Amino acid sequence: MKRGEAGAGTAAEAQDEAQADASVRSQPAGGHPPISGATRAKRLTGTLAAAAAGGLACSALGTPLPWMLGPLFVTAALGVAGVPLAASTRLRNAGQWTIGVALGLYFTPDVVALIALLSPALVAGAGWALLTGYAFYRWLLWASPEMRGDRAGVFFAAAIGGASEMAVLAERHGGAVERVAAAHSLRVLLVVALIPFGLQFAGVTGADPAQPAGLAPNAPGLALLVAAASAGVWVLGLLRVPNPWVLGALAATAALTALGVPLSALPAWASPAAQVFLGVALGSRFTRRFARAAPRWLGAVALGTLAMIAASAAFAWALASLAGLHPATVMLGTSPGGIAEMCITAKVLQLGVPVVTAFHVTRYVAVSVLTGPAYRLELRRLAERGREG
Repeated sequence: MKRGEAGAGTAAEAQDEAQADASVRSQPAGGHPPISGATRAKRLTGTLAAAAAGGLACSALGTPLPWMLGPLFVTAALGVAGVPLAASTRLRNAGQWTIGVALGLYFTPDVVALIALLSPALVAGAGWALLTGYAFYRWLLWASPEMRGDRAGVFFAAAIGGASEMAVLAERHGGAVERVAAAHSLRVLLVVALIPFGLQFAGVTGADPAQPAGLAPNAPGLALLVAAASAGVWVLGLLRVPNPWVLGALAATAALTALGVPLSALPAWASPAAQVFLGVALGSRFTRRFARAAPRWLGAVALGTLAMIAASAAFAWALASLAGLHPATVMLGTSPGGIAEMCITAKVLQLGVPVVTAFHVTRYVAVSVLTGPAYRLELRRLAERGREG
């Protein structure tokens, strides 16, 4: 596949985002050629039906996060099997918006005061993400010697940041966007699939509950909440802030809640629906072409991700002991997963939702701002080592 080629699946989604394409449109998933609108609509309907069935099955089995993991596993399995699917950018954005609003409702005045006291721990979490990202980069270089000619691609594939932002940086420095997209997709899949099961097995579900602002859903307040959160998305999009659908909705809702003016809770069905949309968005990236492409690279990413999960568990235990937090909460806050996926995991498992959100927002900002300069420092280090050699 040529760099910059528009298409479906993992590489295409990353390239769409890498070009800062804020449009909301439906895309075919599974590596198939462009299709008509009617065919895409049928595929999207079938994909959502299969995803909902997966959610129902996981719910019946009692798995953690059934409405996200069920759709994720079903769409990933179907995609790798070669079944033509369709994923909707509109629905993914709606899911992210819903999660941003749901998380923002936890930021009551008391919670904001607590978060301020935890700022040293939040900074430590961001530093951990930068450190593990660099260690992951060195591992990938060692385990995939064929990638040493694409240090930019490897560096930004290893960074524990948003896939779209890292793809932008990789493309800017001449890296292979496809490999960056594949690495981030696989890393997030493994984290989302493994950590909730591990926490449920450890029996820590509900060990650190937090309550959102205590309001029932009401039509007038919900209308105002939708307007405010959408305005937050619009402002951050205007400022070209990455991931405005989560961060804009989160910022607007959290500001209102922190000021003591929560407007309404979300309807009960909103969170499960958002999880389905996110599960489909992530699962549909895994296609037959994805599974066959660069198996050594994907194997190295998988092993490195497992090592990062284990190391993050040890780091979370130590940081939790120092900060007086529950280890499971810090584990979710410092794990190498995506902001939306880990925060919704915290919400469903009742594990310190606002604290986990604060960890991920702090990390997101730090990694987005510092990864580019860190890569330039790495190039300088390599140049100096070359001169000395």
